[in-house]
Amino acid sequence: MRKVVLKMDVSLDGFVAKPNGDLDWIFGSFNDELKACLVDTLWQADTHIMGRVAYNDMADHWSFSTEVFAPPMNEIPKVIFSKTLKEANWNRSRVVSGDIKEEVSRLKQQPGNYILAHGGARFAQSLSRFDLIDEYRLIIHPVVLGKGQPLFKNLADMINLKLLNTRVFHTGVVLHTYQPVGGSPQEN
Repeated sequence: MRKVVLKMDVSLDGFVAKPNGDLDWIFGSFNDELKACLVDTLWQADTHIMGRVAYNDMADHWSFSTEVFAPPMNEIPKVIFSKTLKEANWNRSRVVSGDIKEEVSRLKQQPGNYILAHGGARFAQSLSRFDLIDEYRLIIHPVVLGKGQPLFKNLADMINLKLLNTRVFHTGVVLHTYQPVGGSPQEN
């Protein structure tokens, strides 16, 4: 069974975007080392999933970009979860409007490498709330936003995580890779 990997940029205080959705704070600690890691992460996935907001933000940009991220973003199949979007014009994209739990379960049953989930905060929150994430790759940037869109919100239950790996980049960014585990923290 394939796993769902959520890759998110996060501030030290747990926000994934400013209140208005702005992500400009990410780029102050971005360098070639981090870029290479992220491109590798994109290529290792064989399906990208996202919500309508991320699709709207990404499709126009990556379709015409010559950046190093453009080839994996354009070539790897994408599944967009939306109740309002009827069609996707981005290369190798399809829209699903059914139950997110059922569709993600179907995707996980297919052969292949991992499924890479791209946020928006609300999409990531839905995946977490429904216990659909098998691995969290949190790219922690050395910045405090003070307010913004949180990664975790309105969870039904606490999520216990096991640290699988940590990678520190020269700019102070730290990539933490976690796996959800059952039971209370004392049991793990």
